[in-house]
Amino acid sequence: MTPAITVSGLGKRFSRRGIDRPSTLKEALLSWRVRTAEDTSFWALRDVSFSVQPGRMAGLIGQNGAGKSTLLRLIGGVGRPDEGSIDVRGRLGALLDLTTEFHADLTGRENVYVSGIIAGLTRAEVTERFDDIVAFSEIEAFIDNPIRTYSTGMQMRLAFAVAAHSDPDIMLIDEVLAVGDISFQRKCLARIQQIRANGCAIILVSHEPSMVADLCDDVVWLRGGVVAAHGPAEGVVEQYVMAMHTESQRRTPDLEHVTLSSGGVELRLTENRIGSQQVEIVHVALLNDAGRPPQALTSGSTLLVAIDYVAHETVEGAHVGVTISRPDDVKCLDIHTSAGLERLEAGQRGRIVAEIERLDLVGGSYFVDVGVYEATWDYAYDFHWHAYPLDIESTGDDRGIVRSPVRWTAVS
Repeated sequence: MTPAITVSGLGKRFSRRGIDRPSTLKEALLSWRVRTAEDTSFWALRDVSFSVQPGRMAGLIGQNGAGKSTLLRLIGGVGRPDEGSIDVRGRLGALLDLTTEFHADLTGRENVYVSGIIAGLTRAEVTERFDDIVAFSEIEAFIDNPIRTYSTGMQMRLAFAVAAHSDPDIMLIDEVLAVGDISFQRKCLARIQQIRANGCAIILVSHEPSMVADLCDDVVWLRGGVVAAHGPAEGVVEQYVMAMHTESQRRTPDLEHVTLSSGGVELRLTENRIGSQQVEIVHVALLNDAGRPPQALTSGSTLLVAIDYVAHETVEGAHVGVTISRPDDVKCLDIHTSAGLERLEAGQRGRIVAEIERLDLVGGSYFVDVGVYEATWDYAYDFHWHAYPLDIESTGDDRGIVRSPVRWTAVS
């Protein structure tokens, strides 16, 4: 079978301008000295080779600056390689930047038509699929509003819906599966699997190793623009995770953890965990006022939720949220930081503790959900759902949700 994508000996070089070089014609004309600084160049990619068969999914992993997005854009026809070749066979559907094709002053409806035609559909085909696109995006009530009134999350939903309904032979996906809440993310994944089953070749770029291992057949690990490993997904992802863990240990000392057992369940991406992983929650502990993990917490007691995190990228103003809910998903308490965390540098680790002085819940079983979110709440960096069980013991026979302190006084 002929591969849908063949990359052979690919190299891409970029220039880095010298600091003394004039940036305008005026500066060059008015300069009184000869500027001898020359441009330097660097290879963003070098000698990259792999192929993807129809109906297969390949993952691209690597740290920031490894060349993943550059490679995806070259495959998508954005720019030309300086070495090697790329052979793409079939109609291309590229999710490189979901909203770049949107025009802010056009409505969602108008942008669906523009984006659909850019993706290779005819106007009649867009009209035929329009209702399905809008239903998939879940923004029917806003489809005739200008795109500039949409939140980033709404724009991403609509853009993904258009791309996913364009019937591509090849799909390039760059960090877009953190779109929306967990139910919408599952729908995106299901749609991608459907497209794949129809014979579409897919390349996925993601910073979530577990997602890549679960979804992809093969993985290319880029390191400094060259292929560090290429092969079956599970093996390459395992090599990558071990290497990143080793580097992280060298760069940053471990947090001073208390030895705890939170009683949490296994975290599985798209099931009870979503997020872009730009900031990762690495440990969660539920503690009583003595700083120990309780077997059960008495109603009205203090609960501490300690969240350890590590930033894999530099982010500004991240928020942290804690939700306590029942097994039937009824929210009993939903709290979050009023002001975002200060700037987090890549590699920075920290701990934040939510102290709930009185947890006045009736006796029963609950879950504690924790999350770290982008500054404007558009998406989660890391969200753990129903992963940390909490048992509340009540001395009374109260019903409902809240067991507030009550004093009964008989008045004759």
